[in-house]
Formats: sequence, C-alpha cells, structure tokens
Amino acid sequence: MSLEELNALPPDQAEARFRDCCAAEPWVQGMVDNRPYTSREAMLAQSQRLWPTLTERDWLQAFEAHPRIGDVDSLRKKYASSKALASGEQAGARSADEDVLRRLKQGNDTYLEKFGFIFIVCATGKSAKEMLHLLEARLPNGREMELKNAAREQARITEIRLEKLA
Repeated sequence: MSLEELNALPPDQAEARFRDCCAAEPWVQGMVDNRPYTSREAMLAQSQRLWPTLTERDWLQAFEAHPRIGDVDSLRKKYASSKALASGEQAGARSADEDVLRRLKQGNDTYLEKFGFIFIVCATGKSAKEMLHLLEARLPNGREMELKNAAREQARITEIRLEKLA
C-alpha cells in the first residue's frame, strides 16, 4: 500500500491498518488523526511522538496483540489479519531445535506468570537461541524495568511494521 492510499482510507480502515502495527488504541487514534502524512518519515515521527503519551494500560493492550515467541500456531490463528506485517518476525523460532523451543515456551510461561504480560522482543533477524538468551537475561528484572524493556521493543516492532505498511 502506498502512503497516498493509506492517507485516503476511511478512518475505520485506517484504524485497522494501524492496529496491525500496534494495538494500543490511543496510538492508533493518534496515527489516524494525524493523517495525511507527507512522507514515511513524517509517519514514523508521529509514531515516536505518541510513545511518551502511552500509559501502562496502553502498553499492555499493545502487548496483548502479540503471540508468544515460539508459539507459531498462535501467530497463524490469532493474528491472521497482521500476517503480512508480522511475516518473518518469528522466522528464527520456526527453525529452532526442540530443546530451544521447549525452553522458550517454559521461559515465556515463567515470564507471563512473573510480570503479568508476555515477553516482547523485536524478533526480526534473531534466532530462537538469541531470543531465548534475551528472555533468560530479562527474567531476573523487576516488573517496572520489564515494562520499559517491553515498551522499547514494541516501539521497534511498530516501526518495522509501519515501514512495511506504507
């Protein structure tokens, strides 16, 4: 889709497209309301301006829209609408050996139980083993630190998806 096509979409369709990039409603609304964008850079700049305005609740809403790393079946079922944007994001997990996948699943379960939200990492270009290392390194953190880490990773993921979108 071109930037011109994105700018011309009716608001409800634009909301759906932006929601595929990040599901935090205030972010989606801020992206829709700021159209038309004169360039991809302007669109990315608007996204970056919105990050500091998001609350914990907004971040959690964004995180909820992600599949858990290593749970490729969940990616296919729950996120079919964002399939094109998410394609390749978890490619490293699909080629991992069974031990790494098992440890990723266990680590994700532990992370969710400890922090109350799923492990968020920009998986693009990372192997399953690298994601496992990052997960295990972040597990000892406190919740506040992990919320910040996950929000930073969400911002990276969103920028990648925005670039794919237009």
